[in-house]
Amino acid sequence: MPSPLSIRRVVLYKHGVGYFERRGKVTGSETAHLDFKARDMNDVLKSMTVLDLSGGSVSAVSYDSTKPLEQLLSEATIRIPEHGSLTALLGQVKGARVRARVGGGQVEGVIVGMESFPVVQGEASVIRPFLTLLLGGALRTFDVLELGELEFLDEAVRKDLEFYLATVMSSYKKDSKRLSILTAGEGTRELFVSYVLESPVWKTSYRILLDEARPPLLQGWALVDNTGDEDWVDVELSLIAGLPVSFVHDLYNPRYQRRPVVEVRSEAGVAPVIPEEALADAAYESEAEVADDGDFGSSGAAPSLSMMPMAAAPAPAFRKRSAIGGRGGMRETLEQSTAVKTVTKEVGDLFEYGVDRPVTVHRNQSALVPILHRPFEGRRVLLYNRATREKNPMACIEFKNTTGLTLEGGPVTVTEDETYVGEAMLDTLKPDDVRFVPYAVELSCVVSLEDHQDEGPVFRARINHGTLMVEFFHQRRLQYTVRNKAKRPQTLYVEHPRTGWELMKDAPAPAETTDGFWRFKRELAPGASDTLVVTERTRGVRQYHIGNLGLDEVAFFLDSRFIDARVAQTLRDVVALREKLSQLDRDTQRLSEEREQLFKDQERIRSNIDSLKSGASQRELVERFVTKLNAQEDRLETIARELERLEQERARLQADVNQRIQSLSYETEL
Repeated sequence: MPSPLSIRRVVLYKHGVGYFERRGKVTGSETAHLDFKARDMNDVLKSMTVLDLSGGSVSAVSYDSTKPLEQLLSEATIRIPEHGSLTALLGQVKGARVRARVGGGQVEGVIVGMESFPVVQGEASVIRPFLTLLLGGALRTFDVLELGELEFLDEAVRKDLEFYLATVMSSYKKDSKRLSILTAGEGTRELFVSYVLESPVWKTSYRILLDEARPPLLQGWALVDNTGDEDWVDVELSLIAGLPVSFVHDLYNPRYQRRPVVEVRSEAGVAPVIPEEALADAAYESEAEVADDGDFGSSGAAPSLSMMPMAAAPAPAFRKRSAIGGRGGMRETLEQSTAVKTVTKEVGDLFEYGVDRPVTVHRNQSALVPILHRPFEGRRVLLYNRATREKNPMACIEFKNTTGLTLEGGPVTVTEDETYVGEAMLDTLKPDDVRFVPYAVELSCVVSLEDHQDEGPVFRARINHGTLMVEFFHQRRLQYTVRNKAKRPQTLYVEHPRTGWELMKDAPAPAETTDGFWRFKRELAPGASDTLVVTERTRGVRQYHIGNLGLDEVAFFLDSRFIDARVAQTLRDVVALREKLSQLDRDTQRLSEEREQLFKDQERIRSNIDSLKSGASQRELVERFVTKLNAQEDRLETIARELERLEQERARLQADVNQRIQSLSYETEL
């Protein structure tokens, strides 16, 4: 059974949701049903708003449980098997009051049970079911197959049967969940329902017609997809450009909190406790009065909201209306056949395209909807970027958004003189934004490049903390030679990369500057060549540690005017001191090697002494060895004193060198 609440308005967003409005008529306390996919229930519960526009009220909104079918059916008091459903059902409802139509009359009674008896039919006997009813004080049996109608008179039995059948019915479409809106009121009333669902992102596609004699024409189409289970018939369609915040929050699945288990204790019975009566509370009484005055069913009440808030739904752009009521050549052929009167407006940082005519999109279908048909300010130019194509520029449209609308990004098909000439991608454009829209390679224009780099002279020298730093400029000269082979004049923009270098004074001024490029504008005559020379420079630094300089480097720096005579003399003094340090290091090395050799000789002599035996000749040899050892010990003591003196002298000279280097400070501009 289709829902009485038909879709009347659809608002699609760029971040994957859609806002839907439904309207329909309900009578009395009629319940309106809506079916949603299970995955959409969280969005529906988060965003649904329900209004009774005719003075009634919405008492509740109920929806299918998340329990499995088997568990739901196990909670029902009735079981209906696949086969023998009628006899099985009547056998389960013993004691239920029913009204049965038998032949031309009716009987009312209470079901006692079902029995099966053989019945002779011709020469055969068949088993047929019979229903036993208690009529007054008598039992009567009726052939079930002869009953024309059987009506359950007990409300509880009817509800159990309806619940069972509705649950089984919902299982046939496992992905569908039913939401029921319970209303209260009198007469026929109009019901309004709105909600947000996950929806495909709407897309844009453009056509540009170029004409040398007239301003270019822009035609825009929106691509919308209806992936739902219901047709959009004559709906009011709006398209929102922008990215409002939206998210998914699980409200559909039940949540359970673990609770502590308290064991039952066996205690003696106690007398019941009777709390004391509370004193009169004026605040409580006033709250009760307010609750009574706010009864949704009272006459003259304002249209009521359901308990479902619209907390996180993207706020759609409502037009001015009362109480959410109704809203009040090739170029010429295109203008006539696709006349567009799109109603547009700003909604905060968003932009809305409102289609001015009803739109129909059937389920599981998509549609192209015209949203724009306006001329704009633009012209055909060339744009050269070495990284895009080294030899040729791109034919572009210098597009200025004079349509007054925010244009969403999308593909563009370009035609010129009723001929397809290329395609491009259009970025999102705010009013009066200017973009280049490249759509083809311009083969009639050829570009060649010459690149030269060198180092310029040093312009600053500085000495600080023992380091000489000289600053100079790296210079780069890039020459673009452009040859226009076309028979018409053309305007060329050359995009030169901005890599942290600065333009030199002799370089031409760029017509435009972007984050990554300088754009230089050149006017090309038919069949002529043009040259653009871009010179740039960036600072370079070379560093020299003063402690490592020699006399040749000092002379070079002095000749190059990196340093003056005073600094040069200080550096010469440092070099002289470093030479003395080197001589001390050589002396220290020589004495250390002599000491090592003496140690080795002493080990050899002691070994020889230990190997000699007693005897007159051997005693003389031992005395000779001892005399030599004594002389070596004297020499070792002299070496030790000399090494200590050299170390002290070296420390003094090194401190002098360090002090001279660290105290030297100098800077000059060249």
